[in-house]
Amino acid sequence: MSIPHLFRCPISLDIFTDPVTLCTGQTYDRPCIERWLAAGNRTCPVTMQPLGDAALVPNRTLRHLIERWLSADHHQIPDATDDDDAEEPSLAVLKRCLQSGAGASASAKVAALRKVLALASESDVGRACMLQLGFLPVLLQLVFHAPTPRDLSEQEDLALQCALTLLPSSPASPQHGCLNMLKTEASLTSFVGLLAARGRAVAKSGLCRLLETIATAAATRDLALAAAASPRVWHSLLPLLRHGDERVSGAAVRAVAAICCGAEPARGSAVHHGAVPALLGCLSWASAGKARGGAAAWSALAALEALAASEAGLRAVAREPGAVRALVRHVFLMSSSNEGSEHAVAALLAVCRESRAARSDAAGAGVVTQVLLLLQSQCGTRAKTRARSLLKLFKSM
Repeated sequence: MSIPHLFRCPISLDIFTDPVTLCTGQTYDRPCIERWLAAGNRTCPVTMQPLGDAALVPNRTLRHLIERWLSADHHQIPDATDDDDAEEPSLAVLKRCLQSGAGASASAKVAALRKVLALASESDVGRACMLQLGFLPVLLQLVFHAPTPRDLSEQEDLALQCALTLLPSSPASPQHGCLNMLKTEASLTSFVGLLAARGRAVAKSGLCRLLETIATAAATRDLALAAAASPRVWHSLLPLLRHGDERVSGAAVRAVAAICCGAEPARGSAVHHGAVPALLGCLSWASAGKARGGAAAWSALAALEALAASEAGLRAVAREPGAVRALVRHVFLMSSSNEGSEHAVAALLAVCRESRAARSDAAGAGVVTQVLLLLQSQCGTRAKTRARSLLKLFKSM
C-alpha cells in the first residue's frame, strides 16, 4: 500500500488524520504539530521560520482528497497465506463486508476481521487508513449490538480486538468520538452485560481499557460522566479489581483510577458506589502478592489521592477501617520502586489535615519513620515535596 507523498505528515511520515496548515504554508497532522508547539517550539518544523501566528487552519481540501483516495477500491491487503496471484480484498471491500448485516455469512465476517486485525497490528499505515475510512464505529457496532448479557462470540471477540488496536493513543484525538455510541441505553446495557458476564480474560481487560479511554478522552466527556453515574457500571467493574487474572485486575484498577481522576461528579459517584473500600481491598491484594503489586497499587493509590481531593472522598477514606494504615504502608516499600509513594503521601496529607483521628492512626502506624525513609530514597521531587509537608504536619502535633 503506497501512500502519496503529499498525504504524509512531514513530522510523523504517517498519513494525515487531521491536516492543519501553519502561517508558513506548511501542513502537518494536528496531533504532531500540537505536540511540537506544546514542547515550547515557536518555529515551523520544515522551514524553521519563526511563527508570528501559531494558529492552526484546517486543510479541508487535502483532507477531502485523502478521504477520496482512501475510499477507492485500490488498497490491496497482502496476505502471505494466499496464493501470490490471488486478488486480495481492498479496505473498502472489507468495510462493506463488516457492514453487510445479514447479507454476509458469519465465516466471511470472521475472515474479514482477521485480515483487519493483522493489518492493524502490523502496519501503522494500515491502522491510520482504517481510522480514516471509519472502521472504528463499524467494529464497535459489531461488539455492542445485543442488549442481553452474554459471552462474546468469535466474531464479537475479534471485532473488540480490532477496535482496541485501532484506538488512537492521544486523548485529544477526535476519532474517540465514535465511542459515544455507548450513550444509547441498548449499547450501554450491552457493554455492562459483557463486563459482568463470564468470558475470556483478554475480552474483560479489553472492555476495561475501553472504559479507561472513555474516561480520559476529550471527545467522550459526557459519556464518561454517564458511565460514572451508572450503578450498573460500578457493580460490574469493582469486582474485577480482585479478578484472578492480573490482566483483568490491572485493567480494571486503571479504569477506576481514570474515572476517579476525572470531573467532580464522577468522583462523587465513585465514592457513592463503594470505590474507596474496593480500592483499599485492591491495595491489600497487591501487598499480599495476589496481583502485580507495582502497577495495581500505583493505580489504586492514584485513584485514592483523587478521591481524597473531594469532600465526600475525604470523609470516605477517613472513616474506612484500616484506610490510613494501608496508606502509611505504601509511603515507602523496600521491595518496590515507590512509584506510588507520592499518591499515598498526598492522600494521607489530605486526610490527616482534616481528621485528628486519622493523624492519630497514622502516627501509630509509623508514618514519620516511613516518610523519613522515603526522603532518603531516590523518589521524585514531587514525592519529596509532599513528604516534607506531611512531616511538617506531624512535627506540629
